[in-house]
Amino acid sequence: MTVIQSTPLREVMINMNISQSFKLALKSILTSKMRSILTMLGIIIGVGSVIILISLMQGLTNEILSTFESMGTNVLQVEVYGRGSTRAVSVDDMYKIYDDNKDIFLGVSPQMYVSGDLKYGTENFYSNALGVAENYMLLNDWKIKEGRFLSYADVRDYHKVAVVGSYVNKNIYGGKAIGDYVKIGGNKYTIIGVLEEKADSTEYSADDCIFVPYTTASKMAYSSINTYVYTTKNTDFNSEAKASIENTLYSVMQGDTYYNITDMSDLISEVTEMTGTMTMVLVGIAGISLLVGGIGIMNIMLVSVTERTREIGIRKSLGAKRRDIMGQFIIEAATTSALGGVIGIVIGIVVSGWLGDIIEIKADPTPTAIMISFSISVFIGILFGFLPANKASKLNPIDALRHD
Repeated sequence: MTVIQSTPLREVMINMNISQSFKLALKSILTSKMRSILTMLGIIIGVGSVIILISLMQGLTNEILSTFESMGTNVLQVEVYGRGSTRAVSVDDMYKIYDDNKDIFLGVSPQMYVSGDLKYGTENFYSNALGVAENYMLLNDWKIKEGRFLSYADVRDYHKVAVVGSYVNKNIYGGKAIGDYVKIGGNKYTIIGVLEEKADSTEYSADDCIFVPYTTASKMAYSSINTYVYTTKNTDFNSEAKASIENTLYSVMQGDTYYNITDMSDLISEVTEMTGTMTMVLVGIAGISLLVGGIGIMNIMLVSVTERTREIGIRKSLGAKRRDIMGQFIIEAATTSALGGVIGIVIGIVVSGWLGDIIEIKADPTPTAIMISFSISVFIGILFGFLPANKASKLNPIDALRHD
């Protein structure tokens, strides 16, 4: 019966020791506030930096991905450089690729960047002006808010008409763009439609756009069309669609250096991988502060062991074992590091939100980043607190009692 009862009693004593060690750790931190803050400074800076960098990079990644995703992940953009008049493809040739593969393609539209100053009244402004076909809206999941989109007749008859995004409508025309005009390179285009908001109606977003018939744009620029946008039924068909386009272009060009095909889904994967690598590098650099903070904790704990040598001797003479002494100092180091981690997390959340507002991205720390940062701060406390704790546990009680 004695053996059976001693086990729970021993567990109670261990729990009391842990609780007591935690209280002693807090008391020690509060007694020497300045020294504790200086000890935690490396951890605070390290954890705060990690939170800020992860939040900003995640916000930037999401911003970039949302831009690409607004263009569609089932989109292939084809640029044809040509190889002289004998080895060139026409708009009809590019449409034929779609006609021959309607089981995988939703459609195709020529695309041409419109050069020339954009002007309304006497004021110049910037926007993303594109010459496109009448089906461009459907291929890119745009919706009309007012008026209409370009028609086949607009494209066929070279009409000087334009459709504008919500940002242009709101900020250039005060919400009343329909029926007004925009000058592009000195040519006046009548605005016949306004698109629904697709991004966030900010400058340089997808909503900062103007669409005109590609035939009109080509005629005004005296240049041929060399960019096409294909949309597949879903991303599963992207590889097959890309192969179909490549086969046609290669057979005409007799070389793969005269055209380029960009798969948006592949581009998104590359961007995600690139920003992930950048995040890891930046976090690694910020992690140096955590290493410095850990060394600071170890140094202060070594000093603490020297200062409390007599206290350790008294505890050992009263029956405290090595693991009790070691546990006390490890818990104290972990507590110091954990408090620094909590302060660093709070600072990181506040600063990342502030910086996110400045550069206009959503930089909210994820729960995962917060938990990882806190766990690392505690781990560093335990890791760098082990050496001082081990030194304290090995002190001879008689020598420790003689220490002044």
